[in-house]
Amino acid sequence: MKLKLKRPLPQPQGERIERLIASLVTYLTTECHLSKNTIQAYSRDLQRFRTWVGNKNPKDLTIIELSDYVAWLHDQQLAPASIARHIISLKVFFRYLQLEGVLEENLVELLGCQKLWQKIPSVIPPYQIDDFLTAPWSEDPYWRRDRAILEVLYACGCRASEIAGLKANDVHLGEGYCRLHGKGDKQRLVPLGEKAISACRDYCEKERPKLAARGPETPEFFLTRTGRALRREAIWEMVKKYALRAGIAPDVSPHTLRHSFATHLLAGGADLRQVQELLGHASIATTQIYTHVDQSRLKKVHATFHPRA
Repeated sequence: MKLKLKRPLPQPQGERIERLIASLVTYLTTECHLSKNTIQAYSRDLQRFRTWVGNKNPKDLTIIELSDYVAWLHDQQLAPASIARHIISLKVFFRYLQLEGVLEENLVELLGCQKLWQKIPSVIPPYQIDDFLTAPWSEDPYWRRDRAILEVLYACGCRASEIAGLKANDVHLGEGYCRLHGKGDKQRLVPLGEKAISACRDYCEKERPKLAARGPETPEFFLTRTGRALRREAIWEMVKKYALRAGIAPDVSPHTLRHSFATHLLAGGADLRQVQELLGHASIATTQIYTHVDQSRLKKVHATFHPRA
């Protein structure tokens, strides 16, 4: 008996979208060379879109339905900045679908992002910095490592991801600087202050060898208790723990130290372009927000130069 070949069943729309998202992630990684954190953010956002779209075909969505998706994001109690990022992620996805020939007309481009109010970042006052950086006590299990992390965060104004990815051969204590790998793997050299150098040297001599012996060989400078690389989330938890101990506002984060680094430099008379280079900002416009944070400097400028001050 001759068997008839069965026609393949149509692939469920949800599975097809999942495959397309995975294909986009591969494209962004191998072709666009975006940072790991950026790709993870796009992927998370698009998983939310997949949940909303269900069995609908993306190329059949109307502008009204796409607007309903934005309204649905609002219903999820997401922050305005998160909603704006979700729309950007969706635009990246649909541009990729155009590139792959999955759709011809891209209606997502008609979606507008609401203008976000520029939020002035919070900073730790200079008189509280010392209490915060010395919050790890000798009674804490890995206080030398924790103190070195806090010192480097403040000395270099680096991001949590840059601390987590800091390699041992990126830290040059003798010369007094470290090499940081920022967004898009852009590199910059940032000086280390004396206290940060001292804290790192203490960690290297008395704690890191013991931690490294507990796990596989790894190039990262800061290690966990099992000898592995620290996660960004662990650094966030650590910062909040010691901020609470130092009596600082509970909404503090590693980025608060980055804001404090920039603000305190400007307050001390640093040039805005120099601060931009130290922070690794691509645009001076991103750095200019710190001119609004340091009120003492603004008052001094006003008093010095305004004719009726």
